[in-house]
Amino acid sequence: MLLEPGTTCWRRETSGRAALLIDMAAYFDAAMVAMGKARHSIHLLNWAFEPDTLFHPQPGCTGPQDDRIANFLKRLARENPKLDVRILCWQSAAPVAATQNWFPIADRWEFKGSNVKFVLDGKLPMGASHHQKAIIVDDAIGFCGGGDIGPDRWDTPLHLDDDDRREIKKNSKKDFASRHEVMGVVEGAPARALGALFRERWARRTGEILPEPPKVRPAWPAGVTPQFADVEVGLSRTVAAWNHHPEVREVEALHLAAIREARACIYMENQYFTSPLIAGALAARLAEPGGPEVVLIGTEQSPSYFDRMTMDGTRVKFIERLKRADKHGRFQAYSPVTTLGRIIIVHAKLTIVDDRLLRIGSANINNRSMGFDSECDMSFEAAGRAGTGNRREIATLRTRLLAHWLGCDEAIMEAAIRKAGAIGPGVEALRNAGYARLRPIQLKPLGPLGELVADYHLGDPLGPHDSWRPWSRKRAAASADRRGREAAKA
Repeated sequence: MLLEPGTTCWRRETSGRAALLIDMAAYFDAAMVAMGKARHSIHLLNWAFEPDTLFHPQPGCTGPQDDRIANFLKRLARENPKLDVRILCWQSAAPVAATQNWFPIADRWEFKGSNVKFVLDGKLPMGASHHQKAIIVDDAIGFCGGGDIGPDRWDTPLHLDDDDRREIKKNSKKDFASRHEVMGVVEGAPARALGALFRERWARRTGEILPEPPKVRPAWPAGVTPQFADVEVGLSRTVAAWNHHPEVREVEALHLAAIREARACIYMENQYFTSPLIAGALAARLAEPGGPEVVLIGTEQSPSYFDRMTMDGTRVKFIERLKRADKHGRFQAYSPVTTLGRIIIVHAKLTIVDDRLLRIGSANINNRSMGFDSECDMSFEAAGRAGTGNRREIATLRTRLLAHWLGCDEAIMEAAIRKAGAIGPGVEALRNAGYARLRPIQLKPLGPLGELVADYHLGDPLGPHDSWRPWSRKRAAASADRRGREAAKA
């Protein structure tokens, strides 16, 4: 198995039911339903939490007050005084908070005097962030993935150009960009493991030891169709060494193991592709005559100036590295656009390896997520007696995601893959047939400043050891590339 506690994951448990939620409309709806049935506890881990976020935005991002997440949580806590509602959020630096409506300040005022316990967490190395995203209800239902809580996160799989529910103000000419996210939902033992993760983080921040809630029968959220049955679920973390807390690199270990064991296809959707470690591992597999194909989906251009400066240029080096290694024509890198050709922000952090492993989580394919920021990934592995059905579902979900990108029916996508004999050629066949919403990522030449940023991975430290020593990062990145190649061949 790929999910091995102590190496590639922290905990491995079996979930009787599990599902992948594609885009935030589905996640917000399911999370609201699940939290509304809570009996003992609702615990949220977030990188960002904006109290004005609506579960079901109406035109002009309007909606009833109780659809606003802060009001919803306060009402639940008020109506059931025994319900333990807690939010643990990253104590972000001012430049980051400014991009999210100053949520740390807004949240403090929002929950002051209420029964909702809100805490900001800054206990980590300087410059690092708490990047985990999860909601745990009664330790019985757990959500984990890449989606934060904010008005600009909401979208549907249609990624409509003119969806007035994404308008910043009613009848305005501005709107939130189309955005793609994925979240996973599990029940039972994996949800209890997510609850333990929350309590560990809470104790680390506050010193308060929270008791486990009483065991209850999971109240699976109505409207969510379970896609997996009796599936093995692993939780993998990144925790930087800090103070007396040891380093944890389970996210990195799982990526390397999955890349090494891949036989047919490695499919990745991610916000960033900059990690030289992962680039080295993927390059080693692409160089093999019989290795797997590699298909990457990322945003054409990052929405923020900082990310364009630090991540987009470094991604050029990442993709160039894989193109040089691709001696057998098995590599594709795409960016999605809407029907009118507008950028879709790919914020998902998803990896599918063959029809064996589906990884959803908070970790990006960058240095920070492998060894500096705190991360939590949740993976479904098709194994055991239920393996056949779960393998089929992993393959179906990959097809569904590709069809949603291209704007075609799943049957058309499946037929194209079957006819071409591989995923990349199947996508290319449909693109040539006019389904042009996936475009090859164009690599722009880097100027002297871009080369400097990319060579030294400025803004993307490998860990605490180089976070304030960027001059050492070029050598460290080259070492990580070698380590990735060696791990892929082990």
